[in-house]
Amino acid sequence: MDWGNVTAEDLIGALKEIDWTSPPRPLNEFLSKFTIPRSYSKWSSRLKCNLYYYRTNYFILILLILGVACILRPLAILATALSALAIAFFNDSFAASFSEKVTRTVRKFSPHLAAKMRPPHMPVIRGRPSAKKSVYICGQPRLLFVLLFSAASFLLWYSSGSLLYVSWAYAISIFVTVLHASFRTPNLKARLNTFREEFRAVWRNYSEL
Repeated sequence: MDWGNVTAEDLIGALKEIDWTSPPRPLNEFLSKFTIPRSYSKWSSRLKCNLYYYRTNYFILILLILGVACILRPLAILATALSALAIAFFNDSFAASFSEKVTRTVRKFSPHLAAKMRPPHMPVIRGRPSAKKSVYICGQPRLLFVLLFSAASFLLWYSSGSLLYVSWAYAISIFVTVLHASFRTPNLKARLNTFREEFRAVWRNYSEL
C-alpha cells in the first residue's frame, strides 16, 4: 500500500477504528534503523506509516513524558488521566469496551439501571443498518462523555496551576513522537505486511461511506 496516498483524515479515521489493545512493538525494534528521509514525499509516507504501526509505543511514550512532568503535582496527574480518557473515547473500540465494563459493573448492583445504559437500536434503512455509525457510552452519545471529562480535566488543570508546565511536557512528547516517526526506517518487507491488510480494510470501509 502506498502511504503517500493516505491522507491525514484517513489515518485519523483508521486510528479511531483500530483496536488499541495490541501490545507495543519490541523496544529493540522501536529504537533501531534510523535514516534521514530523502524527500518530502518519503518523509510524509514514513511519518504516517510509523504513526500507525507504532501507535501503542507512541501512546506509552507520551504518557511516560507526561507522567514525569506530573509526578510532583497530584492534581495534574488526575487532570492528565481525565484528558487521556476524553481523547481515548474517540477510539470506537475503547469507547465500546469502557461502556461494556461500566455497564457490567453497574449490573451487579442495579440490573434496572444497567438496562437503561444499553445503547439505542441503530436505524435500519432498506433492510440494513444505517451507514453512519454512532457510538454510545453507557447509553449516552459519546460526545457527552468527551465534554464531561474534558470539562473536569480543565477544572483540575486550572486549580492545579500547572497547565503551562504540562503543556510544555505535552509539546515535547509530541515533538519526540514526530521526530522518531520521521527518522525511523519502516521495514515494509518484514514487519509492515502484517498490518497492511488491516489498515486497507479499515480504509475501504471509510471509502464506502
